[in-house]
Amino acid sequence: MPIDQSEAIVLRSYHFGEQDKIVVFFTREKGVLRGVAKGARKFGNRFGSSLEPLSHVRIFYYEKERKDLVTISSADLLESFFEIQKDLETCFSLSYFAELIEAFSPSRAREDPLFRLLLTILRCLKDKGDVNFLSLYFESWFLKINGLLPDLTRCRKCRAALSGSGWLSIKKDGAYCDGCAPLKKEAVPADVGLFLEWAKKNPPTSREAPFSRSQLENARRALQGMIIYHLEREPKALRFLKGI
Repeated sequence: MPIDQSEAIVLRSYHFGEQDKIVVFFTREKGVLRGVAKGARKFGNRFGSSLEPLSHVRIFYYEKERKDLVTISSADLLESFFEIQKDLETCFSLSYFAELIEAFSPSRAREDPLFRLLLTILRCLKDKGDVNFLSLYFESWFLKINGLLPDLTRCRKCRAALSGSGWLSIKKDGAYCDGCAPLKKEAVPADVGLFLEWAKKNPPTSREAPFSRSQLENARRALQGMIIYHLEREPKALRFLKGI
């Protein structure tokens, strides 16, 4: 049976039977795939640490017709991000990213921009970048790549520029100015627009974040509200993250 291969990032794994694991991995070419790694729980197994969460790997697998799970034959570790997960906030943040990708990304669909985004964020965190800033960068581009980030710079009714805060629409598909808002329930702080404009023109950075902590918190609160709305639930990892 022909073996396929792909560059991938392991999202998570869990026990299957007495000696095996189910591995959820995110590939450049085919999006999210799930596979059985036989014998992965045995002492001294051939996979080593390559199936640890958020490992960047070259994975080899084969598929059977009408089977949802592929069979993983081997995996070569390209880059490990194990060390950065010793920090609790970073660990839960990465679990949150993985949960979003698994929930939103269709199986067997090319996801190169999102793959590059995740790998770049991982490398910036490894280079001691600020986890709050990099998480907001990930959330903003995650929404944009999935077509879920509306124009928050202009009122969706009168099209006037929103120079200050606006009001988010009920369906999270735009913002209104003070004069046009039918319901002033959820504010969109000016910090959101400032960050989105910066993120559109700049790559993520491991240097000092060009925004204050309060600006980051304001923007994250707004973007997380959009994510929760479209997911129709609060991500489990995000609940733990908020409790830290």
